[in-house]
Amino acid sequence: MHPQRVTIYDTTLRDGTQGTGISLSVVDKIRIAEKLDAFGVHYIEGGWPGSNPKDVAFFVEAATRTWRNAKITAFGMTRRGNMKVEEDSQVQMLLDAKTPTVTIVGKTWPLHVTEVFRVSLEENLAMISDTVRYLKSKGREVIYDAEHFFDSFAEDPDYSIQTVVAARNAGADLIVLCETNGGCLPDFVRATTRTVMAALGAPVGIHTHNDGGLGVANAIAAVSAGASQVQGTINGYGERVGNCDLITIMPTLQLKMGLDLGFDLRGLRDLSRFIDDIANAPHNIRAPYVGGAAFTHKGGLHAHAVQRLARTYEHIDPLTVGNERSISISDLSGQSNVIMKAQQMGIALDKGGPEVTRILAEVKRLESEGYEFEAAEASFHLIMRRQLGLHHPLFKLLEYHCSYRKSGERDWAKCEATVKVRVDGRPEYTVAEGDGPVNAMDAALRKALVSTYPDIEAIMIDDYKVRILNSKQGSAARTRVLIDSTDGIQRWGTVGVSDNVIEASWLALVDSFEFKLRALDPGTAVIEEPLPGVFAAA
Repeated sequence: MHPQRVTIYDTTLRDGTQGTGISLSVVDKIRIAEKLDAFGVHYIEGGWPGSNPKDVAFFVEAATRTWRNAKITAFGMTRRGNMKVEEDSQVQMLLDAKTPTVTIVGKTWPLHVTEVFRVSLEENLAMISDTVRYLKSKGREVIYDAEHFFDSFAEDPDYSIQTVVAARNAGADLIVLCETNGGCLPDFVRATTRTVMAALGAPVGIHTHNDGGLGVANAIAAVSAGASQVQGTINGYGERVGNCDLITIMPTLQLKMGLDLGFDLRGLRDLSRFIDDIANAPHNIRAPYVGGAAFTHKGGLHAHAVQRLARTYEHIDPLTVGNERSISISDLSGQSNVIMKAQQMGIALDKGGPEVTRILAEVKRLESEGYEFEAAEASFHLIMRRQLGLHHPLFKLLEYHCSYRKSGERDWAKCEATVKVRVDGRPEYTVAEGDGPVNAMDAALRKALVSTYPDIEAIMIDDYKVRILNSKQGSAARTRVLIDSTDGIQRWGTVGVSDNVIEASWLALVDSFEFKLRALDPGTAVIEEPLPGVFAAA
């Protein structure tokens, strides 16, 4: 490992919550802080005491807990202009938070000093010095965040250096250079970081935003110049387009740059998904390292190479960051895709064998008609079993019918479905109402099957998506329906395609029931659970 020491400072609970759509309760913030602490993050910024009651409550609760790895940090700003630091209530609330570390932000850019704070440049330096000195006198570790440092340095390097020298001379433990607007390029960040470190005679930290898509790259540039701390947020949450994504930069620093952060990165994907779930944010399937697509191989050439030697198309072992390899099935697939997917499902196939050729031909035929199996691997599993002669249908369809009636005068609507099937040799004829045709059809089919397959009651439709495949044909366009189903423990996807949205929905719905219920049936030759790449955690 590289001898350079770098600490990770997480500001998800403060800067991250400034992102659009991100809101956390006090309980949420405590749970996230506990998860970050367990992972080994060095600093956790809990919020800005005094800015809102939620942050005050967080620090009260945090003070009652024992933190194994992280220093809980309160965030605030320098004293207000033309005021004694002892009389500034905001500074006093930083002390009341009872955290071992306090981070204060100050103005660097003369534009902000004179036009926003409306104080003199000299008074701004005094505000920085007084606040740092006062907090240090109270026994706190003090981190000074130099806001808009890089924009300021580009216009007025002399004054920019004066601000951080003032903080350093007053006793700040670390100066952090903030790339607040997110518009700088890595070469400038690297060169500026070196210049500041030379002026201070000490390392600095880096805090970047992602407005130019370079939040992680700029942080890496600063670290390569000698920066000793990276500030960021989990999954890149933050104001505007977000902050430096710690989920991306932590494995890059540790695995690529050889810096010992002290983390067991096998928990990285779990950390990312946990905080997404707490924040009620969708998982980014294309997230580096931890996304569902990060180690997914779709092209036949890629799948074949990965089967022979994984590192030909994988920059790291996915298990290193808690992820897994996935072989996607599509019209770009080759025999290697089918063979590897079959292996994941517990089925051994030989390359060049007639079964592989048959399965691949069927997949390509269906994809030419509009099917897509990347998000519907349960449907692909059923295709494979059908082609291998291993599939036994749950029932035989005799007939189904859907109707929708709407009364304009009485503002009344009714949707009804009837299903006729043969189950275990006997006919079943059921009727059900629903919010729409798919809901009604789902209910009617369940009624027909539940006496024979009681486990069907646990299956729920978790998501339903419709896509028009050839919109130029207007109302005659072909329709693809994707259904995500869950039993509360696992989740799986199925697909149906037809010129009729009801038929497409029926096909995807039947696949969902067929896949799960046959997997539960000990009388069929079913692969052992769990099914990698088919089932996912709910």
